[in-house]
Amino acid sequence: MSDNSAAADIKAKIEANPVMLFMKGTPQFPQCGFSSIVIQILDHLGVDYDTANVLETDELRQGIKEFSDWPTIPQLYVKGEFVGGCDIIREMFESGELRGFMESKGVALAA
Repeated sequence: MSDNSAAADIKAKIEANPVMLFMKGTPQFPQCGFSSIVIQILDHLGVDYDTANVLETDELRQGIKEFSDWPTIPQLYVKGEFVGGCDIIREMFESGELRGFMESKGVALAA
């Protein structure tokens, strides 16, 4: 996979899924604490999301960092917009801002 195809694959995943999380591991078996925290937050909000395990290929792991110009994983995208990594998502969740942001983007949440 070339750099261009990695970017194209990332872009396709972001466009195909209203809420897309690039993480280490899977929702069932997160491979880092930061990815685990973001999964817990999304599950708590009752958000329907998809994930990509960046540990599957070096191209994806490097590609997502270059795509977003953000150095760390996990990375959350909502309706095509890069929201942030674990610290930003946790701060937005704790302040209540994340729920409002999701609602403003038309993302369905659990009651």
